[in-house]
Amino acid sequence: MRILIADDSIVSRHLLEATLCKWGYEVVVAADGLEAWDALQGENPPRLAILDWVMPGLTGPEVCSRVRETSKNKELDYTYIVLLSSKSQREDLIVGLESGADDYLTKPFDQHELKVRLRAGTRIIDLHRELVSAREELREQATKDFLTRIWNRSSILDVLQRELSRASREKRSVGVLLADLDRFKSVNDTYGHFAGDAVLREFTRRMTTAMRPYDSIGRYGGEEFLIILPGCDARCAGNQGERLRVALANEPMMIGDVAHIVTCSFGATSWDPGSELNAEDLIRLADDALYKAKREGRNCVAVLSPPASEAHSTS
Repeated sequence: MRILIADDSIVSRHLLEATLCKWGYEVVVAADGLEAWDALQGENPPRLAILDWVMPGLTGPEVCSRVRETSKNKELDYTYIVLLSSKSQREDLIVGLESGADDYLTKPFDQHELKVRLRAGTRIIDLHRELVSAREELREQATKDFLTRIWNRSSILDVLQRELSRASREKRSVGVLLADLDRFKSVNDTYGHFAGDAVLREFTRRMTTAMRPYDSIGRYGGEEFLIILPGCDARCAGNQGERLRVALANEPMMIGDVAHIVTCSFGATSWDPGSELNAEDLIRLADDALYKAKREGRNCVAVLSPPASEAHSTS
């Protein structure tokens, strides 16, 4: 594990560095508080730090305070900090811990005591990483569809609401696509549900590959998908839907040993500046367009412009 030692005393730095290297740590050295702060803010910073109390530039407690203040606003790995000082009064200990330090050692330090303190710090860092990982896993489970790993229904609706709010502020359009796999039930009935799951995963892979980086897709229902297209009016949404349709229909999927053409119908619409439509209205309009695509023979894109756009085009 990497560890930072910050001390303006050359003798103290060399003694600490030799000791820590002997214990197997990768040591980063700073000669003052500003160097220590820079090291802790850089790329891949050390997660263990031993800071001298009195240093030029910034004191050890000042570095501690900056580290803790920064970590409030960012999701960072935890930095375990030990203050090292010749001060041994109870008041000094309180000041050091209130600055955000995790532990405190007085000079001259006892090597065995330092080793035990650092071992405790390593455990805390490992526990923090495990907690962050568990939290991210729970967040993933709460927001992503279990099968396809794209946004689930509630999350993609949240995305739509955020994009509508942003579009209203910035006076720009938001395209909406509702996609439904054609005759998907026959895939399940003929090849089984495992094959159907594989088709859904491959469908989402092709869609995400063909979409723009800032577009969003979520699983709206069984084989229905909601796609959000920032900056797209209805015509643009229709064009994007056609690109996605081609990305699916032009290459067969292997279901078992059988090459199978899977197609999808798309309903497209948009929210345009000045429109009074809400998210529910847009989805209903996209759903009407999707039914139109189904009636027209499937494997196509149908576009329904929002009422405000239609009114504008006829004026």
